[in-house]
Amino acid sequence: MTGIEGRKREHIDTVLNEDVSSKGVTPGFEAYVFEHVALPEIDLGAVDTGCTVFGKRLSSPLLISSMTGGTMIARDINMRLAEAAQSLGIAMGVGSQRAAIEDATFADTFDVRPVAPDILLFANLGAVQLNYGYSVDQARRAVDMIGADALFLHLNPLQEAVQNGGDRNWSGLYGKIGALVDAIDVPVVIKEVGNGISGRLARRLVDAGVAGIDVAGAGGTSWSEVEAYRQKDPVARRVAHAFAGWGIPTADALTEVCAAVDETPVFASGGIRSGIDAAKAIRLGASLVGMAAPALGSATETAAAATDALVATIEELRIAMFCTGSQDLNALKSAVMRRVSDGSFV
Repeated sequence: MTGIEGRKREHIDTVLNEDVSSKGVTPGFEAYVFEHVALPEIDLGAVDTGCTVFGKRLSSPLLISSMTGGTMIARDINMRLAEAAQSLGIAMGVGSQRAAIEDATFADTFDVRPVAPDILLFANLGAVQLNYGYSVDQARRAVDMIGADALFLHLNPLQEAVQNGGDRNWSGLYGKIGALVDAIDVPVVIKEVGNGISGRLARRLVDAGVAGIDVAGAGGTSWSEVEAYRQKDPVARRVAHAFAGWGIPTADALTEVCAAVDETPVFASGGIRSGIDAAKAIRLGASLVGMAAPALGSATETAAAATDALVATIEELRIAMFCTGSQDLNALKSAVMRRVSDGSFV
């Protein structure tokens, strides 16, 4: 295997087989509870989970978050996830396409359009690559490679810092992101990978022209933990493990970013484990809710298994809406929710 291909395979194996969850930090959704509506006065069968994002109509506000690609096992996983997304009418993002930009033989590990012609699909590149020779040309190639509707530029400074051979020059990227956003023809969404984005940074990024923010907060998969398990050097492994609790919890990042950029779509990901979590995220301002690791395991089996896992999440969301008296997602955004700590209303 090539260096990137081997790393991508190791990432999949590590996420599936090791405890790479954040340590000492949770996504924060347990801090909120909905007020149960015992007389919802709506028909559960008529509850509408649909939404529109970047001009695409989705049947539910779920995003299969960027996970993988660049290795042949990833092709099967991506195809199964894409089949599930197509059948359910939800969105999907592929993993970082750097492997396919540098070796075109890996392009078909990302190309899910043959099985998912209608989904809202996000291409994906690491923002730091703009400091390592990438430009709008590579970004366009990533989008064109899979017929994407939008582009994720991911921010993963902690992962790069603890990764053997990681890309550690992050100077001057803000201006390069702004230049790319101005030059490319699809919406650009900035996403973290599991350590969160602050309201202050989100405001700067939106001012630079980005079309959306995926907060990808702490409390789910920790990529410093993933890299720790890949490290052969015991000192480097210890350093990586030390950051297992680093980051802004997802619920905190979400509320902060939504307040800072209330005119811009904000996606919530990072430790979303159920449709109830998804409902809370939408109530706190999310336009889309992303799930990664929970979908990965089922996608190693069959497309049907991946679909079943997501169907359960969507049904949990629908029932949460029903039990808050919310006919649609706009109503859910006004549902009564309290903080567990003091019972105050959100």
